[in-house]
Formats: sequence, structure tokens, C-alpha cells
Amino acid sequence: MTDIPHFTGFQWDEGNRDKNWTKHKVSNSECEEVFFNESLIVPDIKHSEQEQRYYALGRTNEERLLFISFTIRENLIRVISARAAGRKEKQQYETDEKNSTI
Repeated sequence: MTDIPHFTGFQWDEGNRDKNWTKHKVSNSECEEVFFNESLIVPDIKHSEQEQRYYALGRTNEERLLFISFTIRENLIRVISARAAGRKEKQQYETDEKNSTI
């Protein structure tokens, strides 16, 4: 698991407020829950050219497993994209969970 910089909240603005619900039926509150529950956080080196990006695999309070791409801006988590985890992501999460790395 990667430690992310200290954050004090979430950034939801016109650019990202509704897009995850519209595209993937993931609410903002579900996204936030993942960061307060145990999750696997990994640097996203491939997409970190302009700013440091990460992805998180974690469960909501209702046990829904989500894949979230995000960055940290001024100590706020800004979710770039959130969706239900795919088959390979579920396998990765379960393997890491079994090995207690999350």
C-alpha cells in the first residue's frame, strides 16, 4: 500500500461533481467511503506526467468494490474517475487482502 499525502477533504466542482454518477453510477459519497475504509492505493505512474496521480481499490460501506483514479490538489482529494472494479482488479484486491497488504 502507498501512503498518500495528508488530505483534509475532497474537491467536488463542476468538472467532476456528476460525471462518475452519469457514466458509472458511482456517487460522490461512495467515492469518499473508499478512502475511509481499508483500500489499496498505488501511484499511477503512466498518467502522472502533469501531476502525481494514484488509483485506489477499495470497498464502500455497502461492500461495493470500486476502482478510483485520483490526484491530490491543495490537500484535497480530487477524484478523476470512479467505477465498479473489473475482474482483474477484484483479483488484485482479493490477493492483497489475503496477504494483508491493505
